[in-house]
Amino acid sequence: MNKSISQDTRPSVEHWLAEQRAAGFDDLSLYRSLRDAGWEHLAACQWVGLKPAAIEPPLQSATLAAQAERSVPWPQGAGVRPWLDAGDRRVQALAVMHAPEVIVLGQLLDAQECEALIEAARPRMQRSLTVSVKTGGEEENIDRTSQGMFFERGETELIARIEQRLAQLLNWPVENGEGLQILRYVPGTEYKPHYDYFDPLEPGTPTILRRGGQRVATVVMYLNEPEEGGATVFPDAQFECLPVRGNAVFFNYSRPDPSSHSLHAGAPVIRGEKWIATKWLREGRFG
Repeated sequence: MNKSISQDTRPSVEHWLAEQRAAGFDDLSLYRSLRDAGWEHLAACQWVGLKPAAIEPPLQSATLAAQAERSVPWPQGAGVRPWLDAGDRRVQALAVMHAPEVIVLGQLLDAQECEALIEAARPRMQRSLTVSVKTGGEEENIDRTSQGMFFERGETELIARIEQRLAQLLNWPVENGEGLQILRYVPGTEYKPHYDYFDPLEPGTPTILRRGGQRVATVVMYLNEPEEGGATVFPDAQFECLPVRGNAVFFNYSRPDPSSHSLHAGAPVIRGEKWIATKWLREGRFG
C-alpha cells in the first residue's frame, strides 16, 4: 500500500483512496495507513467511512501490541559476509535490505532437491487456501489463485533436511516452523499484495495464535523458473525478487502491523509455470 499520503496533501486524499481501493485494500487498512501517516482518529474515520466509536477501542489495543517488537529470525553475518552458514552447506547472501528486512539467498536448494519437492507434491495439489482471520479456519481467497499442498513438519527425510538447514541458517528452532507449503502458479495466477502476520484486530486471530503465536518471518524458495513473470514483489520497498531455481527470498516482520513494511505479493505468471516452497516461522512452538 502507498504510505506517502499525509495531512499536508488533503486535496489528493480522494484520489489516493480510490487508487488503494482499486488495488483491493479495505477501509480498515486505509484507516491504518492514514493513522500511520499522522492523521487524527476522527479525520481518518471520516475519510474512509468508519464509525469512530466502533474502531477506536480495538485499535488502541492492537497498536500497543504492534509497538512491542518481537524477536525475529535473522541469519548471522547477513549484510557482512557473502556466504552464510546453513549447516550442511553454505548459502549465498545475494542482496540484503533493512526496511523491510529482506535477504535474497542463493543456492539454498540444489536442483535435485527442487525437483524432488515438486514430484512429491504434484499428486496432492489442490486449490490454495488461506487462513481465515474471521474464524481461525481456512478458506478460499480470490486474491490467491494458485494450487498448493502442505507437508507435515519432518514428513520425509528431504523435508527434515531442508527444515534443519533453515533452522541453522536463520537461527530459529525447527519446531517454531509451520509445515512446508508447495505452491504452483500457471499463467494468469497470482497472489495479490498481503501480509503474512495475523491481524490482531480480526476475531479469528486469538484462535490462530494458540498454535505457536504470531508469524514472524517467511521464506519463499523457488523450485523452478517461469519463462516470464512470477516475481515476489515488495510494494513498500519498490523491490522485486525474480524466481531463480534453488534461490530464495527471506523476510521478517517484528510486529503484526503495516509499519513492518512487509507487504508483498506474488506477481502473475505470464508464461510457463512457477513452483515455490514457502516456510512460515512462528514466535513459539507450532503444533
